Amino acid sequence: MDETVYEVFARKERGEALRHIGYLNAPDDELARVYAWRTYDEENWFEMCVVPRKAIIAVNRDEGPFAAGDGARG
Repeated sequence: MDETVYEVFARKERGEALRHIGYLNAPDDELARVYAWRTYDEENWFEMCVVPRKAIIAVNRDEGPFAAGDGARG
């Protein structure tokens, strides 16, 4: 079973900007939600979301995990 890399974002309070808190590997979106909640539960998050890394579009970088054409990494 192939796994996808998901980036995890969260905010502690309403109105606060989402911030990147980590990443995880999961076979599907539903398990990514569960893994994120269980992995990053040390804080009392107001909101948390996961995004497949391959769905993030780099704007100003040619290198790094979000660079265009970097689908092989996740």
